[in-house]
Amino acid sequence: MRIVYFGTPDFAVESLDAIMQSRHEVVAVVTVPDRQAGRGQKVTFSAVKQYALDHQLPLLQPEKLRDDDFLRQLAAFQADMFVVVAFRMLPEAVWNMPPHGTFNLHASLLPRYRGAAPINHAIINGDNVTGVTTFLLNHQIDEGQILLQAETPITPDDNAGSLHDRLAAMGRTLVVETLDGIEQGTLTPHPQEGTPTAAPKIFKDDCRILFDRSGRQVIDFIRGLSPYPAATLTLVNPKGEKVPFKIFEAVAITDAKGTPGALECDQKKVLKIGVADGFIQILSLQMSGKKKNSIEDFLRGNNLNNWKLEL
Repeated sequence: MRIVYFGTPDFAVESLDAIMQSRHEVVAVVTVPDRQAGRGQKVTFSAVKQYALDHQLPLLQPEKLRDDDFLRQLAAFQADMFVVVAFRMLPEAVWNMPPHGTFNLHASLLPRYRGAAPINHAIINGDNVTGVTTFLLNHQIDEGQILLQAETPITPDDNAGSLHDRLAAMGRTLVVETLDGIEQGTLTPHPQEGTPTAAPKIFKDDCRILFDRSGRQVIDFIRGLSPYPAATLTLVNPKGEKVPFKIFEAVAITDAKGTPGALECDQKKVLKIGVADGFIQILSLQMSGKKKNSIEDFLRGNNLNNWKLEL
């Protein structure tokens, strides 16, 4: 089949590459416009654009998806189907254009975790299984009929980064299986079943660690945001200055009683913070403006005695 592919980040590159390796033909790629970012306002573009340039694929970067010129360009590719992975919501004028419609790859077992951050929320909520879903687009976000699903366990060692990579690899397989099934007429779309849950976009203010929770809840929160955007806390030094930190790894200690939010620091290698049922022990962190460190390396060069947690 002739495919127009819509996508933006690294997660979407995997599935684009899988279609390129299959018998189907990618006739064009649609991604976001280039943006200026960082202190120098350097122009950056998406991972999907980089892949399209590397493979000399026709590329569209519309500002507005309802723009008449964009719709005419899209129609001219005469695609059999559109495939969407980690893009923005499409208007009906786009998703209803090709004869076989449009399907999306989503990084959860729908209807669980509809929304922008399904990987993060699955770990934060302590789930032990997740997966990927292909589904037909309709007027509602992540509510279309399911085509295929594949699942994977969430292990205690997983964080958002490792689970992202595993789901991206699973997604590349599922996308091609979905295209093959649609081409061969062997797939029957079916409604989503079960209780929907939401996975809204995570903002900076959502990353603050709350230490009145159990150790398990705090650890899952840290894992669910590691390595990006990263769970955060703020320490106050003896001068009263507030210093933000990102926390990437920690373990729970439940065989001792702690006071939620209280710091215990062994300047050689241990930093513990009290939680509802004990402590969490920080394993790796990053002070604002500095590089990421193991706790041993960080404490070797920084004295946290008499520092306090900002609650």
